[in-house]
Amino acid sequence: MKFDIIGDIHGCYQELLLLIERLGYQQQNSVFTHPEDRQLAFVGDAMDRGPESLNVLRLLFALQDANVLNYSPGNHCNKLFRFFKGHDVQLAHGLEMTVHEWEQLPKSEKQQFRKRYIYFYEQLPHYQQVGDDLIIAHAGLKAEMIGKPVNRSIAAFVLYGDVTGKFQTDGRPIRRDWAKSYTGEQWIVYGHTPTEKPYIINRTVNIDTGCIFGGTLSALRYPEKDVVSVPSLQPYQPDRFSTYD
Repeated sequence: MKFDIIGDIHGCYQELLLLIERLGYQQQNSVFTHPEDRQLAFVGDAMDRGPESLNVLRLLFALQDANVLNYSPGNHCNKLFRFFKGHDVQLAHGLEMTVHEWEQLPKSEKQQFRKRYIYFYEQLPHYQQVGDDLIIAHAGLKAEMIGKPVNRSIAAFVLYGDVTGKFQTDGRPIRRDWAKSYTGEQWIVYGHTPTEKPYIINRTVNIDTGCIFGGTLSALRYPEKDVVSVPSLQPYQPDRFSTYD
């Protein structure tokens, strides 16, 4: 099976449609098909920060209904799930924008959407292992974690990456570059940390190229390892991109 693995969308629905079209997909009954029998896949964080989070989620709901969804949830997905479940979560870091969109819906549609999202999230794996060679995980996965029962430590790593417990001056967490020391045989495709260009090292690919911060929305074509991108329609924020030494 061949995949086109798309980086963090963060509500950039128009860019997502442009990228799917550029990748050669055609829409049929709310589902995208490819003449070469390729499938779409996603590294998570479909929502928050951008202008059309609900439309992105509706697209993913349709893929799930058609049993063709390949999606590894991220920290923003988890936070929206906890919000819809009634937990006390901070409406910040873009969640407030998704919630504002949701609150504009008619009352009956609001409740329907909330229940649909809860169902959507509860069906998702912590990460996806596709065949013997490919793993899709939101923030990454260490080699020694692969194939182990998912405990709290692995679940946290998949959602947040290799955090240090320290923070930058703007409040963003400081993370270790786990990919630099990755020694596994499987390719791991992930996102979570926006970079100007895909970061490829040791059979790992960070495909989050910061669409929401004015970069690009990118997809890794697997197994070819080619990258296809479309430019962002959002304002460029150079300070939001991370660099690797």
